[in-house]
Amino acid sequence: MYGRSDRSAGAEWWRTVDRWLLVAFLALIGFGMVLSFAASPNVAERIGLDSFHFVKRHAVFLLPTIAVMIAVSFLDERQVRRLALVVLAGSIVFMVMALFFGVEIKGSRRWVSILGFQLQPSEFMKPAFVVICAWMFAERQRRPDIPGNLFAGILFIAIVGLLVAQPDLGQTILLAGTWGAMFFMAGMSWLWIAVLGGIGAVGLVFAYYALPHVAGRIDRFLTGEGDTFQVDMGREAIVRGGWFGQGPGEGTVKRVLPDSHTDFIFSVLGEEYGIILCMVLVAVFAFIVLHGLKRSFGETDHFRRFAVSGLVILIGFQSMINISVNLQLMPAKGMTLPFVSYGGSSMIAVALTAGFLLALTRKRPESRAGKVRFHSSMEGGLEAAE
Repeated sequence: MYGRSDRSAGAEWWRTVDRWLLVAFLALIGFGMVLSFAASPNVAERIGLDSFHFVKRHAVFLLPTIAVMIAVSFLDERQVRRLALVVLAGSIVFMVMALFFGVEIKGSRRWVSILGFQLQPSEFMKPAFVVICAWMFAERQRRPDIPGNLFAGILFIAIVGLLVAQPDLGQTILLAGTWGAMFFMAGMSWLWIAVLGGIGAVGLVFAYYALPHVAGRIDRFLTGEGDTFQVDMGREAIVRGGWFGQGPGEGTVKRVLPDSHTDFIFSVLGEEYGIILCMVLVAVFAFIVLHGLKRSFGETDHFRRFAVSGLVILIGFQSMINISVNLQLMPAKGMTLPFVSYGGSSMIAVALTAGFLLALTRKRPESRAGKVRFHSSMEGGLEAAE
């Protein structure tokens, strides 16, 4: 694609980018576009819109999604931190605005309207939060006199407070799990694990008794009583599909699924394309997580190690929650499947996450130089020994 002598920015990017991760993200985007044709027409018709309304909107978001992912992947780690700081600050401001001026949907204020476009600030907050916390943890590792862990904890509490105020328990659990995993990698003691685990348990009990919609979802999940129509139909769609599916466009259960194009798109995949293709999609997510963790464990730079680990855990945990809800393994929670579900905010925010990952996993000149110095010192040592 590029010659060895080509020193342009594009050529350097192509030589250094993690192509395996890039292909995996593009595969997820492809899955999302194909499933948009399968899952969204019935939803559009039910609410009186053109059959391909959501398909067209999904296609419109493809270009900015890919553009954001590629553009961010060109950044170096200092630029990644600066962009993350700007995105995090902007997201916090808009999350506060959403509490007072936001659009209320199903009892929650998570959306703000900007120039006619509905934006969910918490989606953009997540990858930026991970990168900034990784930087704080890394600074603590580099200089023990800097209270980076304390600052990361304060930031976490502030963000959780905003999410609970919306309220959005699902995003709170997602963020808490990701932050906890990063804190553990940063050297959290077993005492802190016990303390934070206890606080998390108390928080879940408080949410159960303080938030009626949370109690309702947990009760319906545990007892099977009440309005369980959507989760029952989601599981039924997967069962109907069997191993090989009903065939493209042949699904019937999807026609009555209210959120088949967003939260339950995995069920549509199961009904029309079968369990085997569902396993392929799960394998793509698993590859992203495992490959990212493998790359992070090989990093000598603390910031890159924490950031890459946190970002892949964020993607993996979110996909696990969505798929578990579809399989009725968890209480219902409105959480999208990264790059696959319909949703402009979600797609572009996941593109930002993917861009950060691609930027931080690129081969660095200093890494290659370090390897050369290492091999040179080894050869020198062997010659001296001889």
